Amino acid sequence: MERIWLKSYPKGVDSEVDVDSLGTIIDVFDRSVERFRHHKGFTSVNTVQTYGQTKEKVDLFSSFLQNELKIKKGDRIAVMLPNCLQYPIVVLGALQIGAVIVNVNPLYTAPELVHQLVDAEPTTIVIIENFAKTLEKALPEIPTLKNIILTSIGDQLHSFWGYLLNFVVRYIQKGVPSYKLPSNTIKFNDALKLGKKKSYIKVDIKNTDLAFLQYTGGTTGVAKGAMLTHRNICANMAQAQEWLKPYNFKLGGEIAMSPLPLYHIFSLTCNMMIFLNLGGQNILIANPMDTKMFIRQMRKYRISGLTAVNTLFNSLLSNPEFQKVDFSSWILCLGGGAAIQKDVADKWLKVTGLPIIEAYGLTEASPGVAVNPLMDTDDMKQKGWTGSVGLPLPGTDISLRDDNNNEVVLGESGELWIKGPQVMQGYWKQPEETAKVLKDGWLRTGDIATMDEDGYLRIVDRKKDLVVISGFNVYPNEVEDVVTLHPDIVECAVIGVPHPKTGEALKVFVVTSNPKLTGEEITKFCRQYLTGYKVPKIFEFRDQLPKSLVGKILRKELRDEELKRCNS
Repeated sequence: MERIWLKSYPKGVDSEVDVDSLGTIIDVFDRSVERFRHHKGFTSVNTVQTYGQTKEKVDLFSSFLQNELKIKKGDRIAVMLPNCLQYPIVVLGALQIGAVIVNVNPLYTAPELVHQLVDAEPTTIVIIENFAKTLEKALPEIPTLKNIILTSIGDQLHSFWGYLLNFVVRYIQKGVPSYKLPSNTIKFNDALKLGKKKSYIKVDIKNTDLAFLQYTGGTTGVAKGAMLTHRNICANMAQAQEWLKPYNFKLGGEIAMSPLPLYHIFSLTCNMMIFLNLGGQNILIANPMDTKMFIRQMRKYRISGLTAVNTLFNSLLSNPEFQKVDFSSWILCLGGGAAIQKDVADKWLKVTGLPIIEAYGLTEASPGVAVNPLMDTDDMKQKGWTGSVGLPLPGTDISLRDDNNNEVVLGESGELWIKGPQVMQGYWKQPEETAKVLKDGWLRTGDIATMDEDGYLRIVDRKKDLVVISGFNVYPNEVEDVVTLHPDIVECAVIGVPHPKTGEALKVFVVTSNPKLTGEEITKFCRQYLTGYKVPKIFEFRDQLPKSLVGKILRKELRDEELKRCNS
C-alpha cells in the first residue's frame, strides 16, 4: 500500500535507513568501545562496567569458547540468565566468534527447557545456579548439550556486593535448590580466567549470518525458533537511531533503565542493542517485581528512558514511593509487549509528566515494526494516550489484507502484513511453518489492524487464539495439552479473558470425570509443567464444550460467551 504514514513522520526523520552501514552487532559494539571506552556501559547492584571493561571480558569469554570448548561459527549457545552483568558478556562474546545465541527463559520448567533445546541443538549452555536443578532434570533428554557454564547472580559484582548478594540468595532466600550437574561443569568466573591463556582468533562474520534463535509461538502454538541475523537486529538499531534524530538524545550520554528481561526480544533490542549503538548506559534490574528496590534504583540515577509493559507501569503507579522519583531527566517511556490500557497511560502522564509511547512489534520482526512519535509533529509537545501503536518505522512497508489476501480499503480492518530489513529469515528447521507466515518477503503477523488517513496503526484483534499476559505470549494449545494430562480431566478449552493487572488472564473450561475436582488442584498440577504466567487460575466446569460438526472445540463461542458476560 502507499506509504501514507510518511506525511506524519517527525521533521528530520528519513523514510529509509542504511542498515548495511552498521555492519554486524559486533561492529556496532566495537565502534562504541572505540568512541566511549571510558563511559559507563552496564550497571548492576552498585557495580559499573565501562565499555572498555566490557570489551575486555567479552574478549576473554570469546577466547574461552573458542580455545577451551572449541566452539565454531554457527554453533548454538543457550543463555539462561536474568538481567545481570554476565548477560552482555556472554552474548557479545559468543556473537564475536560467530556463534548463535539461543535465549532461554530462566523460569522454564524442565519439559519446556527440553522442548526448546532439543529443537535448537546447542552444544553449550550458560545458566544461573538458581535454575540448575531444572537443567539437571532436563539434561538426559538433550543429547547435544556437552558444556555447562554455571554462574551466580553476584559473580560479576564488586567483591563485597557479589559475596553479599550470593549469600542472601543462597542462604537467606533459599533461592538455589540443591542440584547435581556433570563434573565438567565450569564456573563462569573460572571460564574468564581460562580465557586469559590465549587470545581469540577473529572470525569473518557477515551481517547476513545468524545471530539469534529467538523462540516464539508466533500465533500458532508451541514455540519455534525465529532466525534473526545480525542485519535483522541492526535494522532495528538503525531505525531507532533515525526515529530519535529530532529529539534530545545524546550519543554516549543516555541512561536506560532495563527492568524487562534481556532474554525477551523487546528488551534485548530496545534496551541492550539500541543503547549499545547510542553509547548509552544500561541499568540492569534483575527483579522488577521487587518494586521497592526498583524505585530505589530509579531515584539513584538520572535516567533517560524506561521500557516496560502495561503491568509494570501499573505496578509502579500503585507504589506511593514512585511519586518521589525525579522525572526531570526522563525523555522516553516506551510501552510494548501488550496493549497499554488508557487508565494506566493517563495516570502515568499525570504522575510523571511524560506519555507512554506505545509501539508494536513481534519476535519475527526483531521486534520493532511501528512506534508513535515522542512528541506531536506540529508543535513538538508530548502527546497522551491515543490507542494507536504508531507509524511504521523507516524502511518498513505495511499491507492490510482480507482473507483472500487482497488489500482492504483504508480504514477497514485486515491482517497486518509487514516487509522490511528487520523481518526474520524464517523458523529454525521448520520450512512448512515458515511458508505459512513468509511470502515474497512479507511477514503475515496474524494480528488484525486498521490504519487511519494519517498512517497510524491500531491493533484491533488477533487472528489466532494467542493470549498475552503481561507482555508474554501464551498459547492455548500448550496449556490445554498440560491440563488434559490430569487423570480426572476429559477435555478442556483455554481462552484469554480481560484482567485489570495483566491485560489478559487464562480461563479454562473443563469437563471432568471427577465431580470433586477443584480449580486449585488443577493449578497445582499445572505448576509441574508450566512457567508461572502460563498456569491457569480461572476455571469453569461444564458437562460439555461447544464443538463443530467434525468435533473441534469452538473457542470462539466460549470467547463470545465470556464477552457477553463481561458486557452484561
